Amino acid sequence: MTTRTMTIPTLGPRTRLSPLLRLLILTQLAFNVGFYAVLPFLAEHLGQAIGLAGWLVGFVLGLRTFSQQGLFVVGGALADRYGIRPVVLAGCVLRIAGFVWLGYARETWSVIGAVLLIGFAAALFSPAVESEVARQAVVWEESGGGPRTRVLALFTVAGQAGAFVGPLLGGLLLGVDFRTVCLAGAGIFVLVLAGHAWLLPQHIPGRTRVEFRGGMKLLVRNRRFLALCCGYGAYLLAYNQLYLALPAEVERAAGSQAPLAWLFALSSLLVVTAQLPVTRWVGERLEMRRSMVAGLLLIAAGFAVVAAARPADWTGITGLLPAAGFVVLLTLGQMLVAPVARAWVPDLAEEGRLGLYTGALSSVSGLIVLAGSSATGSLLDTGLHPAVPWLVLAAVPLAAIGLLPRRG
Repeated sequence: MTTRTMTIPTLGPRTRLSPLLRLLILTQLAFNVGFYAVLPFLAEHLGQAIGLAGWLVGFVLGLRTFSQQGLFVVGGALADRYGIRPVVLAGCVLRIAGFVWLGYARETWSVIGAVLLIGFAAALFSPAVESEVARQAVVWEESGGGPRTRVLALFTVAGQAGAFVGPLLGGLLLGVDFRTVCLAGAGIFVLVLAGHAWLLPQHIPGRTRVEFRGGMKLLVRNRRFLALCCGYGAYLLAYNQLYLALPAEVERAAGSQAPLAWLFALSSLLVVTAQLPVTRWVGERLEMRRSMVAGLLLIAAGFAVVAAARPADWTGITGLLPAAGFVVLLTLGQMLVAPVARAWVPDLAEEGRLGLYTGALSSVSGLIVLAGSSATGSLLDTGLHPAVPWLVLAAVPLAAIGLLPRRG
């Protein structure tokens, strides 16, 4: 079974992307359209429609991230053992069921069950897709196509294009109700499931299948890889504030969350238009560790901008400017951190275990986000000075810089 011809931007004149790489990159685009049509509006739905306390909203959001990122290691190991096709298809089925469930959930236990299912679905298909993209990027690099980070940057661009379209679609459907948003997200994944059942190869040349046994023991002894996980986890915790701290700040400044979709669109538009040039420019000047350090510094600066402006308590358009500055700096930091972290993993993983290591990168990050999101939700609910939560969040990426592996 072979993949059909499809059109997607290439990275340069020397080498075209393989049909498989093009399929996987378009997969990321489709995944994110469906996902981001729902997620940006989840916090408001939990707090306003269902009436959950702030700390519980933070916990549920962190639980969603943990059930997704935290269980990536399971999906990655399954992809190493059985190949990516069955794992991707199973994940799509679970995502459809989770979105439908969330649309009808009204009790806390039911919301938590739906959120866990949605997260676990991504824990199946995402590490399978990401590990194969990373493996194919190395093949592309070795064939003379250019640095692997460019392929992974294009993968990020596709994801952000989906993240750009998704909130706009969700925002339009939210005029009906949240259930309609969830059902639309499920419908998108029905199309993804059908497309991948048709296009995804049964067997990918060069991908070997390995047993589960022994993989985790090697992973937990790999100190350089675990250090990379900590740095990536700090970035992911910061990124998760787009769904927790940022909505609260937008609500305070504008009196509603209407501008939130536009801020998400701004972030996605920046990545779509600037990710490839930034990756090319940075790749010619900085090795992997320095690129991640620069990205984490930008992320910390984004939190500091909001912290510095909060005492003034601006509202309206002026009050939204610090939030916009946060989004821009966070997005620039993401452009430096995300492709490099993924590109670094193949150099640190044992032969045949790339799925496991790709999954573990997100699993360790998921643990960090689970703990950090609950703490952030509590901070936002306390009577502390309004700048304090943002200053605390700024300190997290700064601390992570000292944990990064010392050599690229």
